[in-house]
Amino acid sequence: MNLTALQTFLAIVETGSLVRASDRLNVTQSTVTARLKSLEDEIGQVLITRQKSGAVMTAAGGRLKRYAETMMDLWRQAQQETSLPNDLSGMCNIGCHTDLWFGFGQRIFDNIRVTQPSVALSIWQGSAGELSSWLRDGLVDMTITYQPTPTGNQSVHALPLDRLILVSTEPDTPTHFNPDYVFVESGEEFGREHAAAYADAGTARLTFGTATLGLAHILTHGGSAYLPERICQKELKDQSLFHVKAPEFSRRSFVVVNENEAVRWPWLANALSELTRNSV
Repeated sequence: MNLTALQTFLAIVETGSLVRASDRLNVTQSTVTARLKSLEDEIGQVLITRQKSGAVMTAAGGRLKRYAETMMDLWRQAQQETSLPNDLSGMCNIGCHTDLWFGFGQRIFDNIRVTQPSVALSIWQGSAGELSSWLRDGLVDMTITYQPTPTGNQSVHALPLDRLILVSTEPDTPTHFNPDYVFVESGEEFGREHAAAYADAGTARLTFGTATLGLAHILTHGGSAYLPERICQKELKDQSLFHVKAPEFSRRSFVVVNENEAVRWPWLANALSELTRNSV
């Protein structure tokens, strides 16, 4: 299969037009049309229909899109790895949930960076679903995630429990019926335990899907929230945030490793041991 044809197909999908795709790729519209026809002939399905509203994917085009994106990503990754300088022995691609970078992600990254100077590193932040997909498709070699969904060639390593504490920009913040309280999504178990602990409290007016966004909000606008202790160490130390005496919770996270890649990394066991041994 021609990678140029796949690139052209994706350009049409992303721009919604053969004309705009030709502008993006800096080729003529007839070239774009020819590449698309060649791809459709090879697959045996119509992938794009042209309507007044623009170029629209067919059902077959929709099914191809994910594979085309993965193949192009893998090709870019292969180009990057094969063009590494001679003094670099290999590359490690790490996927990390946004809320797990500070503390866990940064520590394993720094460990490999310092102890393995011949290994090139790349970090990609994403949601739990994206991380699972990237690992499955070979776009990353390991993930740091809250929701491991390992396949047969992947191993799972539990990280120390995250301590979720109530923090506030005011030291005397009430623990119940606080209008400035922000709810930060921290998994189903936290949701159940939080609901039980605060059964008499109303629903928070503001909700954030990640702790990093919740932290940024209360630092800017004031308020309180349950956050992983490891991500607000600096703020607690300089007293821009205060630890409020209230029920505490915990959350588990994991490192998932592609074992097919890990066999080339004799240093990985030590890096994981250091990460799983030490807490905040």
